[in-house]
Amino acid sequence: MSCHNYSNSKLSIAIIGAGAWGVSLASLASINGHDVRLWSRRSPEKLEDVINGTSIVVSAVSMSGVRTVVTQVQRFLPAHTIIVTATKGLDPVTTDTPSQIWQAAFPQRPVVVLSGPNLSKEIQQGLPAATVVASSDASAAKAVQAVFSSQQFRVYTNPDPLGVELGGTLKNVMAIASGTCDGLQLGTNAKAALLTRGITEIIRIGNHWGAKSETFYGLSGLGDLLATCNSSLSRNYQVGYGLAQGKTLPEVIAEVEGTAEGVNTTQVLIQRANHLGISVPISYQVYRLLKGEITPQEALEALMLRDIKPE
Repeated sequence: MSCHNYSNSKLSIAIIGAGAWGVSLASLASINGHDVRLWSRRSPEKLEDVINGTSIVVSAVSMSGVRTVVTQVQRFLPAHTIIVTATKGLDPVTTDTPSQIWQAAFPQRPVVVLSGPNLSKEIQQGLPAATVVASSDASAAKAVQAVFSSQQFRVYTNPDPLGVELGGTLKNVMAIASGTCDGLQLGTNAKAALLTRGITEIIRIGNHWGAKSETFYGLSGLGDLLATCNSSLSRNYQVGYGLAQGKTLPEVIAEVEGTAEGVNTTQVLIQRANHLGISVPISYQVYRLLKGEITPQEALEALMLRDIKPE
C-alpha cells in the first residue's frame, strides 16, 4: 500500500474509553482529519448522542467494561456503523474474547479487531508504530485501515480476527512472566528461552480456539510479544517486575497506571485450558505466581527446569 493511498473522506468516529489507548487512537484519527468524539463514563454527554451519526465506533474500554458498553449501545447503534474493538482481554464469565461478545450482540454487523505492538506512550510521542486491523469483512477492515493509517502509524489488514485478538490478549500473560524474569535479573538467554516457548504456547492455545498459526508470527502476535516483554512501559511487564522485587500483587496493581489486563486474562485462560485440556505450562506458573502459591524464583525455576525432552 502506498503512503498516499489513504481515504480523503472525513468520517465521524466515536471512541469509547478515554484511557491511554483510547486517547492515542483518538489522536491518530484526528491527525488524519476525521471528526473524533471521545467518550468515557465520566463524560457529561450521553453515549447515545456521541454515537449518533458516526460511521465507526471504537471500543477501547478495559475488559471489565466491555459487556456494559455492548449492552448500552445495543439500543441505539446506527445501522451502518462499523464496530472496532481494541480491548485485549478475556471475559471472566464466558471466557469469550471482546470481538465474540460484540459479534454475538450484533450478528449482522462487521466487527473489526485492532491489535498490535502499540505502547500508548510511544504513540503519543509521535514515534513510529504499526498495527493490524482484522475482520471477516475485508471492506470493513479496509475502511478502518484508512482511518488510522499515516506515515507514523502503519496499519495492515488481516482476515483472522480471532488470531489477531488472541495474540494481543495472550501475550499479556507472557509479559508478566517476562517482567518477572527481568526483575530476578536472570539475563537475556533465560528470557529468550522463555519467550520462544511463550509464542509456542500462545499458538497452541490459539489453534485450539480456531485461529491460524501464521497469524501469531505477525505484528499482533510475535510483534506485540516483543514490544510488551521488553518494555517497562508495559503494565503487565511492570506487574511481573514488581512481584520479582518482593511486592504483593495488590501493591503492584496499585502502582500501575491503568489496567494490567494480563492479571485477569491469566485466571480466565487457566479456567479455559483446564476445561479443554490444553497444556499451558508458562501460563500456569504465572497463575500460581499471581495467586501467591509460589515465589517468583520458584515460578521461573519450574519453567526453566522442566523435563528434558525434544523441543
